[in-house]
Amino acid sequence: MMEGNAIWQTEGDRKRTAVRGMFAGIARGYDRMNGLMSFGLHHRWRGFAVSRLALREGDRALDVCCGTGDFMIPLRGAVGSSGRVFGVDFCLPMLEGAQEKLGASALALGDACRLPVASGAFDAVSVGWGLRNVPNLDAALTEAARVLKPRGRFVSLDMARPRNPLVRWTAEFALRRALPFLGKLLRLSDEAYAYLPESTLRFASRETLAAAMERAGFVDVAYRDLMLGNLCVHWGRKP
Repeated sequence: MMEGNAIWQTEGDRKRTAVRGMFAGIARGYDRMNGLMSFGLHHRWRGFAVSRLALREGDRALDVCCGTGDFMIPLRGAVGSSGRVFGVDFCLPMLEGAQEKLGASALALGDACRLPVASGAFDAVSVGWGLRNVPNLDAALTEAARVLKPRGRFVSLDMARPRNPLVRWTAEFALRRALPFLGKLLRLSDEAYAYLPESTLRFASRETLAAAMERAGFVDVAYRDLMLGNLCVHWGRKP
């Protein structure tokens, strides 16, 4: 954690450094925690998000903030053997986890706000549970639009605050109490599992994220809640 601030209170380069260090510390236990937190459903949610991209055989897709590579699996299935899927993440230990899982894959160390990718290179860009971690949301979305071909599609899958008050209270209680407890059981970083609930609670609302996508140049922006509003999928298209 950055001295003098909790990770969720940092901004700019300080946030970038703090979040990178946090994920480096939990990389080995990240997949186990995802499975426990989602009751094993996160693969299904990713599959739904990928369906919003309308990918075809032979397309090229980029997964930003790819982490340990779970989003790249349904992307590979969607583009087929003649397509290509690439992943970018700014945390090397997470990329090493993706390499172990996926074998020979096109993975690169890079920042979502400064993608090491040529403009107009991809038919689709995805990001799962990543936008809340970037130091500049507008910059990350602008970069996603830049690397897309005309009419290319973008999708984001992330946590959300349920609209129903009872569901929201239950979810926030679980985030603040159950998630850190699970982290302790798995002997993972205390600061990480304090940050993850806070990053969810402080993340942009559905409407704010949709507006940011439009500012970045996306059209036909839409979103859909999953899991009683605890998750939200946003998607849009480059003109």
